[in-house]
Amino acid sequence: MSLTRLATHLASADTDRIRWKLVWEFLEEYRWEPAETRAGLLRDEPGPIGDARWDALLAALAEHLLAQADLAPPAWVDARVLRPAWFPAELAIHQADVLAWAPAAFRKHGVYLSVHDLSAA
Repeated sequence: MSLTRLATHLASADTDRIRWKLVWEFLEEYRWEPAETRAGLLRDEPGPIGDARWDALLAALAEHLLAQADLAPPAWVDARVLRPAWFPAELAIHQADVLAWAPAAFRKHGVYLSVHDLSAA
């Protein structure tokens, strides 16, 4: 699944719970893709979700995954930054955890999600 296809699914999802399941599904499928095809799944700019939080999350996800492959992010990610930041974790204890463990790309885009959450998907 490409990031543009994920965006289409996220835009049509009714709840954040379904959106998170779609993100985890994307990450799982991405891990199974051959290394040489992964970057191509992240380069094209996804359409807007209709929620700035999820638009920023897609940019952070693209930048984070490309950085893992030592590749530069596409230009479209620069415009998708949240202010104020979004902490998807509801409990204060989890928010403290993500302040310490959020990957740089996610912090840059204002989405505080723990690297542990990304690897557990």
